[in-house]
Amino acid sequence: MVWAPDAPAVCPDLASPIQRPTAATMAPLTRFEVLRRLDTGLRGLVEAHAEERLLRHGENTIPTALPVSWPRRLVRSVRDPFTLVLLCLGLVSAAIASWGTAGVIVVLVAISCVLRSSGEYRADRSTAALRRLLPTTATVQRRVHVGGMPVSREIPVEQLVPGDVIKLGPGDLVPADVRLLRCSGLTVHQAALTGESGPVAKHASDAPTPGGDLLALPHLCFQGTSVVSGSALAVVVATGADTRLAGAGRPVGRRAASAFDRSVNGISWSLVRFMVLIPPLALIVNVVLRGRGLEALPFAVAVAVGLTPEMLPVVVTAALARGSAALARGREVIVKRLPALHDLGAMTVLCTDKTGTLTQDRPIVDCAIGPDGRRDEQVLRWAAVNSLWTLQLADLPSPDALDEAILQATQEFEGFEGVAALPFDPVRRISSAVVHHPGSADSQTLVVKGAVESVLQRCTRARTAGTDHRLDAATLDRLHHLAEKKAGEGRRLIAVAIARRPGRIGPYGPEDEQDLIFLGFVALRDAPVPGAADALAVLARRGVTVKVLTGDHPATAGQVCRDLGIDPGAVVVCDEIDGLDDAALRELAGRTTVFARCSPDHKARIVQALREAGHNTGFLGDGVNDLPALRAADVGICPRDAVDVSREAADVVLAAKDLAAIGHAILVGRHSTGNIVTYLRVVLSSNLGNVIAMLGAGLFLPFLPMLPMQVLVQNLCFDAAQLAFVFDRPDPAALRRPSRLMPRGLFRFVVGFASLNAMADLATFAVLASVVSGSTEPGGQAFFHSGWFVENLLTQALMMLLLRRRRAVSVPLFVAIGALACIGILLPLSPAAAFLGLATLPATFYMVLAVVVVLYGGALASLTLARRASTAERLPAVVGDDA
Repeated sequence: MVWAPDAPAVCPDLASPIQRPTAATMAPLTRFEVLRRLDTGLRGLVEAHAEERLLRHGENTIPTALPVSWPRRLVRSVRDPFTLVLLCLGLVSAAIASWGTAGVIVVLVAISCVLRSSGEYRADRSTAALRRLLPTTATVQRRVHVGGMPVSREIPVEQLVPGDVIKLGPGDLVPADVRLLRCSGLTVHQAALTGESGPVAKHASDAPTPGGDLLALPHLCFQGTSVVSGSALAVVVATGADTRLAGAGRPVGRRAASAFDRSVNGISWSLVRFMVLIPPLALIVNVVLRGRGLEALPFAVAVAVGLTPEMLPVVVTAALARGSAALARGREVIVKRLPALHDLGAMTVLCTDKTGTLTQDRPIVDCAIGPDGRRDEQVLRWAAVNSLWTLQLADLPSPDALDEAILQATQEFEGFEGVAALPFDPVRRISSAVVHHPGSADSQTLVVKGAVESVLQRCTRARTAGTDHRLDAATLDRLHHLAEKKAGEGRRLIAVAIARRPGRIGPYGPEDEQDLIFLGFVALRDAPVPGAADALAVLARRGVTVKVLTGDHPATAGQVCRDLGIDPGAVVVCDEIDGLDDAALRELAGRTTVFARCSPDHKARIVQALREAGHNTGFLGDGVNDLPALRAADVGICPRDAVDVSREAADVVLAAKDLAAIGHAILVGRHSTGNIVTYLRVVLSSNLGNVIAMLGAGLFLPFLPMLPMQVLVQNLCFDAAQLAFVFDRPDPAALRRPSRLMPRGLFRFVVGFASLNAMADLATFAVLASVVSGSTEPGGQAFFHSGWFVENLLTQALMMLLLRRRRAVSVPLFVAIGALACIGILLPLSPAAAFLGLATLPATFYMVLAVVVVLYGGALASLTLARRASTAERLPAVVGDDA
């Protein structure tokens, strides 16, 4: 039987129909009402009934997008504007029966699409493999038959159904939306849903208050959250698509174009404009000035082919795929979307949360102070006594994070024996332990620690320097002021108090937690992630600004930044930005380092404001509350243990939530982008220069300056050689700052070098006219084609060598440049020359051509040096026209 989402269903043990349960519908009910509504009990479901419900409700998994099929991946990869232009050019070539040109273009497009599709397919498989590494079991209480005793066992979380009774303990992930039945000292980490780093106290209330935010209700826990301390017995009220996590993760709206999309589209459409305007212009000029008719159409096609960097999709995809494969080999970073690697390299601002990225999910002791504000290690000692014996006598599964921090901070708590313990309670907000010293059996010591307000209201005296004095109103005010001061410094305070009690055997209760002696405070701070300070310093040196967007208290967030060497400046509480318009928010976001008390919408709006201000922005997050910001950023990043919906939305998945891994990925992205930029500089400068020379020669020659097939073969040889740029190493200086494809700067660069290349071509024409007799006459067009073909490949080899920023030449690039030069010299001498319409040139031509090439190389080197010097003087923090 299949469960219909909107149809009523009849539980196997219940006659009346019920609607599909959710946390919202169960929230107003008492524990007994929830159990009755779900037709279950404290002993759990019967196995047979659980199997029936699994068929009705489906597996407890969050719906995700179906894997994209290979055909769909291929179709999606064709949507790139430049790929579409290449296909159109192939159709035009086929229309004029230039089958060789059309066939080669189709093959190149197919190679590019296959490379991109296979790269993204491998990334999806790697992400799925990481997901399988995460824990996927829950402790459930079920019965074999009606009336049988419950048996606790581990089952896959996918098999949980509404009505299952589960057990929760410290460190457990809450596997579904649950209603608490009973619990002891339970605190839950809800950062995945709310962004709040602090644990939230939960308790099994019998009279829940309906209404309000479900996440704030103390008797409900939600899928995706985790247990920090305590234990609980709970009943599952919603699974799969009905959970709060699944509802919050549904995408809203379409994702904006990333930095790569904007850059590549800008370059592609600029080339499209050239290709749409120049060939028709060449056709019209030939018809008007030379009186040519349809015979000029092949010339227009030759111009279009000469302008087209046919291998652009292949080189771009290969460079990004090689970089992403290098990151995935170490299982450090998985790039799900290949263009995201460019976006990493272009990143100028990284927005991140605090907990888990800059700080660990645990506190550490900063100091212990007495009522006078001075350090007092006795305060820490008594706090440790409380933590130790509360843990042992209250039968807690393990200490919570605060107890762990206190016990790790000191070993000076020996010499006591535990008598009794009252664990932490969300209502009392304190925990108590009763101990006695073996040498004084006639008296016992009650040790209390907990929230400042809760402890102070139970104290009547305070101990300073070993002397007890009355706790009057003035002293209380001073202690509250001291606590507020420490809290303002980003510290979390625990108050500690003791009381002497006569020895007794009877039990202790909350009524004994009165008339206490206040000892002082234990101040805790968030433990920084090892290496986080160094990673932040490295990001700063590489031109990436880190901004912290957190749901925590502003003082806590500011102090964490100071501990890690970041100047937080004025911390902005996000309530302040609600009334700002977009322009004001852009200005505020640009100069603010830390935003506190952020909601999901605040994070997304800040990220969007940074993008609108011209920053290439990344966002690192792992919770449902981070989804809007992940989608708003140029590149969304999450760790592998993020909630499923965030992992699906992210572009990059980290094996661990590690800033150092992001720094490495940024370098690889800049490396790949640098190689793509070098390719574009060289190919566009050469192609545009050739087209300028071709248009000029076409007006004066009685034949086509170069045949379409010759142009295509020349371009293929050139582009094939430039595949070696994928294996090149760019200049280290280019890795120190963000690198982005900038269409305007790229074309400014290209114009100067294309003009120089056109001058070399025109000089070659003059050499051909003077050295090779009849080369400019109709009968000598094979010599003209051959001379220009040789010169083009030699000058292109020089451009590959000299237009790089790095002096050293890698072995693959050296081989490619040498092979290109050899092809240029030897192809007119080979048997293939006749098929291509080429002829053998006299030796005198090669001698004069050598002089032209040497002069061109000198001019090219001089222009390159001048360009670098000019760029170095005006280079901004973000690469602009030098990109």
